[in-house]
Amino acid sequence: MKTPIALAAALLAGWAGTSAVAADAMAGKARAETVCAACHGANGISVSDTIPNLAGQKAAYLGNQLRALKDGVRKNALMNAIAAQLSADDIANVAAYYGSLPGAGVATAKSDFLPTLSRTSVTFPENHRATYTLYATVNRPDINQVRYLYANPVAMQAAKDGKALPDGSVLVLEQYAAKLGADRKPVAGANGFFEPDRFVAFAVMQRGPGWGKDIPEMLRNEDWNYAVFAADKTLRPGVNQAECLACHKPLDKASYAFSWAQLTAKAGSR
Repeated sequence: MKTPIALAAALLAGWAGTSAVAADAMAGKARAETVCAACHGANGISVSDTIPNLAGQKAAYLGNQLRALKDGVRKNALMNAIAAQLSADDIANVAAYYGSLPGAGVATAKSDFLPTLSRTSVTFPENHRATYTLYATVNRPDINQVRYLYANPVAMQAAKDGKALPDGSVLVLEQYAAKLGADRKPVAGANGFFEPDRFVAFAVMQRGPGWGKDIPEMLRNEDWNYAVFAADKTLRPGVNQAECLACHKPLDKASYAFSWAQLTAKAGSR
């Protein structure tokens, strides 16, 4: 008698038809436990309410969605970056594995973060406003925020030299809710930037020797780690570092920084 996983593999192999991809649900389980589990849980029950459960979804549906994400037909910054690294075999295998699992019950507890991603080596950069360089201010009208980006001297020097950011580099993003006018739209100052109202969070990316060694390769950003801090400079609980890593993963040619262009422009003007 076939196990649920073996049965799902057989069904998906038949469904794949002309693709000639035979699913191996046990290989899919291995892949899920090392990468997918970071967000969707090894048992298909996700780590948060903002991430969908995969347990109980049909294998064919999951395979179609992963292919759409890999090809960029379906847009999702995090999953586009992950799916782009999956082979046709990976997609068939992962879909077969999650499709073999029973659906989540109403009272099913959320999965824990992967141990290697539940911790971070990032520490809060004291006195960053006085000792770091403010290299960019960014309006985010889509979420009514204004953001200030700082770089420490190590990062600034590397950017000035035209080099990738080395160990010891720290980038800080300060997030503020923008002041809203009577029309409920952000109020801009004379410089064109939104006026800050309420502090939201500090987001920090920092690089140190060997910091990425225990992070799965599909998520690893060399030796960068990420963290979010509250106003009192304490680590904000419930932040999944896997989401930061996945989002920054495609930026390997820009030291994994979305603000690389602004950083190098500021460094070149000094």
